[in-house]
Amino acid sequence: MVAKRRIEVFTAGCLLCRQAIKMVRELACPSCEVVVYDLIKQCESKECLDKVKNYGIDRVPTIVVDGKIAECCTGSRPSLKALKGAGIGSPL
Repeated sequence: MVAKRRIEVFTAGCLLCRQAIKMVRELACPSCEVVVYDLIKQCESKECLDKVKNYGIDRVPTIVVDGKIAECCTGSRPSLKALKGAGIGSPL
């Protein structure tokens, strides 16, 4: 079994959220597992709400890479450069 980088994208259906999802999906490589959580729709198990609380997410879009909020999401909106810096798109 090959380890994958887990990328979680927390959104609320807004334009910036859709752009962030598109950027992450375009950048993701075979070593990336991308999971999108739409906080408006929530998720059946409500695990997304627990994750928001545990990660300390207070804005969307927020991208979490391997359990840590990507630096690009702590003060500004995501950019390709910042996502690459977080390891998205780079093989493990």
